[in-house]
Order: sequence, then structure tokens, then C-alpha cells
Amino acid sequence: MKAMKIMILLLSVVLISCSKSGKKALESGKYYEAALQAIDKLRKDSNNDKALEVLPNAYQLAQEDLLRDISRAKLANQQFKYERVVDDYAKLNELHDKIEKCPSCRKVVSPDSYFREYEDAMELAATERYEFADAILRKGTIDAGRSAYDNFSELARYAPNYKDVNAKIEESLFVGSYHVVVEQPNINSKMYQYSNDFFRGKVDEFLQTNRRLNKFIRFYQPAEAKQLKLNPDHVVRLEFIEFVVGETNLKSEKINVTSKDSVKTGTAKIGGKNVDVYGLVNATVTRNHKSVRSRGLLSMEIYDYKSKKVLLRDQLPGEFIWDNKWASFNGDERALSKLDLEAVKFKEEMPPPAQQLFIEFCKPIYDQFSTRIKRFYDKY
Repeated sequence: MKAMKIMILLLSVVLISCSKSGKKALESGKYYEAALQAIDKLRKDSNNDKALEVLPNAYQLAQEDLLRDISRAKLANQQFKYERVVDDYAKLNELHDKIEKCPSCRKVVSPDSYFREYEDAMELAATERYEFADAILRKGTIDAGRSAYDNFSELARYAPNYKDVNAKIEESLFVGSYHVVVEQPNINSKMYQYSNDFFRGKVDEFLQTNRRLNKFIRFYQPAEAKQLKLNPDHVVRLEFIEFVVGETNLKSEKINVTSKDSVKTGTAKIGGKNVDVYGLVNATVTRNHKSVRSRGLLSMEIYDYKSKKVLLRDQLPGEFIWDNKWASFNGDERALSKLDLEAVKFKEEMPPPAQQLFIEFCKPIYDQFSTRIKRFYDKY
């Protein structure tokens, strides 16, 4: 049993050694991977017999495979065929560079370089991708802009300095985007102008933070759109269609209360002795509750600027209620319950200023606006 375990262990070591040396990949026909594994093994162990045996065969077969694939690709009637050629030349040059940096590898392989061929293929691949993307961009539609953006971005991935590719990416992004102007609500009231500025400020902050809600959605303030002489795709119109600030409701109730248990109410002389007298005591409690309700309703409309078709019409409500509870009493304090005892500690307070009340009911409206507009443009 012990001998069997030792044999299995030795077999595992051999298999791992073969795998790391590239022998297994070579036998599987994965010549490029086999060459890389053999090179890596020899960089760590310059005298590894298996890797020294694998590398010459793996390199020759990998080179033949890649050059054959390059020839087929050049003859193929296939779009972006030179990008495939670029990838294959890149692999050949990678093998060249790795072998050149490995002294023990150079003893068994003299690698060929294909740097000139790589540069020529890169130029052809970049030209092909650029011309294809530019032709799409000239169509001028949103879908064309998005397709051109993807293609120019792919070009920038392998040829970042080719012509004006970065400027073309920005141009494609502009053409492929929905340009959305957001019109802020106006309130013709000096009393609430500061509060309206708060709401407008929150919306402006949202637009600045989410200038691009996603890659292809661009928000503008009206002044910015005017300066750019922009014809938007969509317009978001916000308008307060109603609001009430400081709607006050006051409730007061008087309640006669009696102590739950008997308490000492005085003394009496009985049989010449002073004796404590116990009994129930009473009080009148006045409980007060003042609530100040402020609310508003914001109309949110998104319409197509060119067709004037309404794409979304919604109403966003907001409400804020300020509460003040207090109590007072006449009579014996010991008649009061724990709740009443706590309530009489509080006094009547003045509600917040009207502008602050306006701000408070605007907060939930803003939250709904930001959530709603994000959800609407998810599909764009």
C-alpha cells in the first residue's frame, strides 16, 4: 500500500514536470502555449532537460502555425482581417523577445523577429478599422454614433495614437448620445424664492454629478444648451403645479384626571394624636397638539424636442408635517399619569420659517425626481 502511494506521488511529480515544461501542451497541439511554458521553465531552471527538448519543436511548430494563419487571413475576404494578422505577429514577436532574454533558450533556438511585418499589418488594420468607423459616423444617427464609438474605441485599444482617433471617439460619443435639457421650475413668489433656489440647486447638483447618466445620456442646463446652440433630443420640464406651506391644525382637549392610588392629602387629630389622611386627588389636564403641514406637487414631463411627443408625464408629491405636543394642568400634580407628567415638561414652540417648511417638503420630491429620471433613461 505504501509502495503504491509512493508510485502515485512520483507519477504526479512527473506529470507536473511535463506540464510545466510544455510537453503536455506540445502533445496536445498547443504549440504556442508549449513554447511559452518551456521558456518560462528554462528561465527558472536553465538545465531542465524536458524543457530543452520541448522548446525547439514547440517554437518551430508555433512559428509555422502562426505564419500559416497569417497567410490564410491575408487571403480571406473577411472584415478586419489585418487585426488577426496583427495578433499573430504579436505572438511571434513575443516568443522572439522571451527567448532573447533567456540565455539557456538561445542555446537551442534562434528566434526570428517580425517587427517590420507587425508595423505594416498594424497600419493596415488601423486604416481598415478607422475608415469603417468613419463611414458609419457620417450617417449621423444615434445608432450610427454608438457603433462608430465602439469601433473607434477598439482602434484606440491597439493603436491609441493613430490619426485623430481620440477626437473621433468624442465625436462619436456626441453623435451617439441623447442630449437632454432639464428646465427648472419657477415660482413667482418672493417669499419662497430662497426655497425654490434650494430645489433648483439640488437639481443642478444632480445634473453636474450625473452629467452623463450613462455613456450615451448627456444632461444640460438651459443656459448651457443655449450657449452651445444645441438642438436637444429630449427636454425635461419641471413645474410646481401646486403647493401649500404652513397649513396649521391645533387640537386641545381638557381632561379631568384622578390619581390611581390614594395619596396623603393632610393630617387629622384623632384621640389626641395627629394621623395622616389619605385619599384620591384630582387635576385638570389640557393636552395640546399643533401640526403644521406643508405639501407640494411637482409636474415632471419628458418630451421629444423634434416631434414634440410626450414620452413621460408624471406628478411627484411631497409632504412635510411639523409636530409640537405640550400640556398644562391645574390641580394636584400627583393625579397625573407618567405620560402627562412628561408632556407638561414641554411648552408651545414656534414652527420653522415658511421657507424652511418649503425646503422640507421639496426633499422627498427631489428624491423621486432623481430616481424617476434614472429609471426612465435606463432603457436608453
